[in-house]
Amino acid sequence: MRAALAARPVGTVAGGVEIAGYASLWGVADLDGDVVARGAFADSLGRTGAAGVRMLHQHEARAVVGVWDTVVEDARGLFVRGRIEDWSAEARFAAALARAGALDGLSIGFRAARARREGRLRVLSAVALWEVSLVTFPMLPGARFGVVQEVI
Repeated sequence: MRAALAARPVGTVAGGVEIAGYASLWGVADLDGDVVARGAFADSLGRTGAAGVRMLHQHEARAVVGVWDTVVEDARGLFVRGRIEDWSAEARFAAALARAGALDGLSIGFRAARARREGRLRVLSAVALWEVSLVTFPMLPGARFGVVQEVI
């Protein structure tokens, strides 16, 4: 997947905003007590790749605001890189918020395929990932993105 990203020069989409960050971090409890174990996304991403993961604004299914070019597990967590497009009012709004630094949170939309309880925590060892949203307040405070490049 990183080869595909390298093949496309950074910032080739007119009017878009390229972003990157971590949608999930291994072994870190979110505000609801969910902890994602390393490798939890492997099966899901093996089936769908980045193309099967939607970029939404605030988990609204009607608000597809861009595309994820890269969604990969690395040593830290689930790394994502993509483009907020300018194809709708909602997308332009999300891009403006990201540019201003007012929107920088990420949140995953998923179904737990395999999980276990460890006290108050739910440890997710396999999840079906269907979307990564740009959010104001992420459930996992460390799940953040930054603007890589803006194309005007």
